[in-house]
Amino acid sequence: MRRLLLYLLLLCSSMGWSQRSAEAGIVSDNDLYTSVHNDRYYTNGLELFYRFLSKSETLSTSRKIWEFRLGQYMYNPQSVYTAEPITQDRPYAGYLFAQGGINIYHANGNLLKANLQLGVVGPESGAEATQKFLHSILHYPRVLGWKYQIRTTPAVQLNAFYSHKLFSGNRLRKADYYAQAEAQWGTIWSSASVGVMSRITLNGMLTPINHSSMYGAALNQSRDYTDRRELFVFFNPRIQYMYYDATIQGSPFNNSSPVTYTLIPFRFNAEAGIKYGRGRYTYAYSFNYRGQELRNNVITGYYYGSIQLGYLF
Repeated sequence: MRRLLLYLLLLCSSMGWSQRSAEAGIVSDNDLYTSVHNDRYYTNGLELFYRFLSKSETLSTSRKIWEFRLGQYMYNPQSVYTAEPITQDRPYAGYLFAQGGINIYHANGNLLKANLQLGVVGPESGAEATQKFLHSILHYPRVLGWKYQIRTTPAVQLNAFYSHKLFSGNRLRKADYYAQAEAQWGTIWSSASVGVMSRITLNGMLTPINHSSMYGAALNQSRDYTDRRELFVFFNPRIQYMYYDATIQGSPFNNSSPVTYTLIPFRFNAEAGIKYGRGRYTYAYSFNYRGQELRNNVITGYYYGSIQLGYLF
């Protein structure tokens, strides 16, 4: 897995440097970004991303951006003191992955994203070592239950996302709205979701979505970002149907995981946040809510914060 991640990173660099414009950045998710008392379920995530603008454009397609990511997600029960399976209201699980894909931004404001993820859920993800290291340097309690984590599951994921602009005749450009649909299929997650995303500017007019940082489209061919500036808030409620989740149900190839649960298939999820871009830098913060995912007498919905930093070059 380490060799795969290194190879993908080298491939991204070799492909991206030949292009005219690129962006690199980091995304950090953690429940502590919303509350020091909220530490449960999706407890930490880290992604490194690299994207570059394709030179090929058509009359109907405004732009194509290739994107690559390396990431690690970490899932815990409600309490890190849960040493025995009977006390764990959600399985311990880690997910390590490499991702490559393309984002196609149409001139009419519509967007199509497709990507492939390869990775692993299980001890090979390194999530246990990462969490124990973070807890040791931050003087947090010792984590006790990782020996009962979801067993090794190879990850092959196909993901697609489509966003369709609503009210295309609106010329005010102070707010805009998009109907969205997303589908995931693979050995870790199989799901579908629909929702509506809206942006509201806090600084002049909205940047068109196919040139905005909302979905990573701030790159331009000239690489001149002197006058670039945008500031907006966004809201994105959605309904999700989850058919399979290996971080909760265990591997689809075996039943050796010691702690698993039955899914609640329909959930309400939501995200609200703020994005600021000026010059070559993009900053973002969002609050994320996830509805109750599985069935037991303890688990509830949960929330976490996400921080992003990007640099254009």
